[in-house]
Amino acid sequence: MSVLRQLFDGGLPQLVMFDLDGTLVDSVPDLAAAVNHMLGQRGRAPASLEQVGDWVGNGAPVLVRRALAGSVDHAGVDDDEAEAALQVFLQAYGGAHELTTLYPGVAECLDWLQHQGLKMAVVTNKPQRFVAPLLAEMGIAGFFEWLIGGDTLPVKKPDPAALLHVMRLAQVEPEHSLFIGDSRNDVLAARAAGVRVVAVPYGYNHGRPIAEENPDLLVDSLDALI
Repeated sequence: MSVLRQLFDGGLPQLVMFDLDGTLVDSVPDLAAAVNHMLGQRGRAPASLEQVGDWVGNGAPVLVRRALAGSVDHAGVDDDEAEAALQVFLQAYGGAHELTTLYPGVAECLDWLQHQGLKMAVVTNKPQRFVAPLLAEMGIAGFFEWLIGGDTLPVKKPDPAALLHVMRLAQVEPEHSLFIGDSRNDVLAARAAGVRVVAVPYGYNHGRPIAEENPDLLVDSLDALI
């Protein structure tokens, strides 16, 4: 019996929702390039890949504010400076994503889930306009029926609104749904939405082990579910 069937008492979920950055794709190299372009335009020192990985997860505006602050704590950043820097970052990130890659096991997992007839969606805090093009570049756009970005709804994860929205569209109840992510925001959103949550340890969780968030299941790669 697959690990996923064990999680659902011998059956399978009807709907599987995925986070994007840090779960399906390793996007930090391209995000870091855009961040460092923005910082360079403002006469700031570049950030490391590790720093950017720790700052990712709460959407582009927060990423930019953290980069300006050089820290996860960005309370002291000027709002006007942050808005101007955000526009530079978005323009820089809007091109092709040559450095972004699928994580191992992702394609195999998506293919298996599709063959089981499951509905799938992406729920990410990344701006909506970048989601579909990135999935297409990665060759996985066709797996997903619904794409929810960080600005699709008025609120982002860890608010459960996006998960609840997808479940309404799919007409699937929480007990038959699953969310898969890599961060505290993902676990909190899933818990608040009443769905089971699987986490992967290789993503971006502000430098903290995702196991500390007590997901229902922790897998080293997504193909471990099948």
